[in-house]
Amino acid sequence: MSRLNVFGQPLIPCSLDPLTGFMRDGCCSDCDDDHGKHTVCAQMSASFLAYSKSRGNDLSTPCPEFGFAGLKPGDQWCLCALRWVEALLDGMAPPIVLAASDESILDQVSLETLVLHAVDRPPLH
Repeated sequence: MSRLNVFGQPLIPCSLDPLTGFMRDGCCSDCDDDHGKHTVCAQMSASFLAYSKSRGNDLSTPCPEFGFAGLKPGDQWCLCALRWVEALLDGMAPPIVLAASDESILDQVSLETLVLHAVDRPPLH
């Protein structure tokens, strides 16, 4: 099934290197099997990686046994929707790629809020 982004357009891949997404297909698609809802395509920053590690989700340390090289600033990664919202409330939300973020995040956060944190802001009318 084709998923849509927050603009109601076809979801584009978030990252193929590093390969991300619950299904490891590069996309932040919402699916029934993904209880964490990895639907937000976020651009990593050093401050967010440190924040995430402090919250018990170390995304920067490699785990070769799982084929995970660890993330570095600039990498794009599918984050859990609630983790992004938590970071937002703590003033630590990483920038996001709207065209690669699943429309289901709109159940948690308004499009206006997402646009404020977007690296791919739509043009103003």
